[in-house]
Amino acid sequence: MKFIISSSALLKQLQAISGVLSTNSSLPILEDFLFDVSEGQLTVLASDLDNTMITHIAVEAQESGKIAIPAKMLLESLKSFPDQPLTFNINDENFGIEIASGYGKYKLAGHDPEDFPRLPEIADGNEFKIDASILYSGINKTIFATGNDDLRPVMSGVFMQVGSEHMTMVATDSHRLVRYRRTDITAEVDASFILPKKPLNLLKSLLGYADSSVTVKFNSKNASFDFDQFNLICRLIEGRYPNYEAVIPKENPFKLTMNRQDLISSLRRVAIFSSRSTNQVKLNIQGSELQLTAEDLDFSNSAAERLTCQYEGEDMEIAFNSKFITEMLSNMDSESVNLNMSAPNRAGILLPEASVKDKDEDLLMLVMPVMLNN
Repeated sequence: MKFIISSSALLKQLQAISGVLSTNSSLPILEDFLFDVSEGQLTVLASDLDNTMITHIAVEAQESGKIAIPAKMLLESLKSFPDQPLTFNINDENFGIEIASGYGKYKLAGHDPEDFPRLPEIADGNEFKIDASILYSGINKTIFATGNDDLRPVMSGVFMQVGSEHMTMVATDSHRLVRYRRTDITAEVDASFILPKKPLNLLKSLLGYADSSVTVKFNSKNASFDFDQFNLICRLIEGRYPNYEAVIPKENPFKLTMNRQDLISSLRRVAIFSSRSTNQVKLNIQGSELQLTAEDLDFSNSAAERLTCQYEGEDMEIAFNSKFITEMLSNMDSESVNLNMSAPNRAGILLPEASVKDKDEDLLMLVMPVMLNN
């Protein structure tokens, strides 16, 4: 088999899918790219068994064939070439590979393509379409809140729910929760699945540059995301996601409204002086004044700042983990935010300012308070 391809085009596509490769796999074939040439198109697969990424590139080829090529050596050699056509000559009998460039010839040993894992089939699955920018935004605004507890694997992923009225993405680690909902994305059948962190990060790295819609197909075991020249197939997390709606308090009569960036900056300054074990920052709200305080009694460190705010409700003192609340605020887009509360020992609800938010987007972030150490 022989084909000709642009070195820079090949490198760009291989780097885009190389994130799926596993460096410490027990199967050596998983350290390879699978090249499949057919009808003037090269299809490249990379896999770690749980996740498979596929990309398509145009090539000059008279014949069809497959070969597994060591990924690390191929990527390193492609990085060393300026943009030029490369000719790949593949020996189908011993899987030897010869690459010819304008500088010379290079030989490396390939592997039997039949050893490469088979693609999982998504039979009898559901399907819906979503704009790439919306999916990117949904992943960005939820993935940071996923958990890392091996004993509760369902909480280590993002829960995705689609139906006739909206699409919802949820992440929680039991200390905080994010619910991202879109009313402009719907599906014919109500269904849900839990996406692991690795494929979410792989999608995030590609969706930022995509400007098309993503076709999502899924069944009880696997999900597939198809867009531009890429396709990602991943194994889903099995299990029942917790009832997230039950933990969102419905009555939150006290409402604090503030400039988001001012609040983030103040939290970051004050948090430097907080206890390393709790990262506790106390919010004392009286009228139109918010006082932020933090202290570390072990090292006699403390800080306090006063900010002007809009507040509706009784005076309140409540404390949060500064890392959690800062990260949540940083993953919002609006200029102002609302913090809705009901009591010092009940969850606070962060919402983008209603006047500026996207009419199709409904973003809610919940953060649990930490016990006040008076």
